[in-house]
Amino acid sequence: MKYIKEYIPYFIIIIVVLLIKQFVITPVVVSGDSMHSTLHDKDIMILNRLYKPKDIKRYDIIVIRYKNKNIIKRVIGLPGDMVECVDNTLYINGKAIKEDYLDPGTVTEDFSLQDLFDVDVVPENSYFVLGDNRSVSLDSRSIGFIESKNIKGKATLTIFPFDRIGLKK
Repeated sequence: MKYIKEYIPYFIIIIVVLLIKQFVITPVVVSGDSMHSTLHDKDIMILNRLYKPKDIKRYDIIVIRYKNKNIIKRVIGLPGDMVECVDNTLYINGKAIKEDYLDPGTVTEDFSLQDLFDVDVVPENSYFVLGDNRSVSLDSRSIGFIESKNIKGKATLTIFPFDRIGLKK
């Protein structure tokens, strides 16, 4: 009985840590180069699971569950947005967007939601996402709109490698 009382605080700590990891924050590893140069392969980020769809903003970096795997992308189109790319310029609702997070040489092939999906705007409860390294990114252009239920959370804090620690925008 003495040993049980001695170990109870450790069990409580383990349970609290597991609950926090499951429901609040958890580490997530970047896999591949689709978000280069913002994120690098094998970067470790903190996934914030405490989000609501109304909290998702344009340009947020989110983790998506796709085919039993987590992928990390940038939110470009919100529900009701018209998104297109013409002559390597991204337009949202007809307005040209300056994408400071892209490498200067990044090329994005022309597309429109009409061409890709035969719709004019991003549907309700869905998002249009792109990788920052567009030439290698598996994103909404090929996998379609991302439904809210498939978003696992926001990832804004890199914790490893140590020389890249910090908030990512």
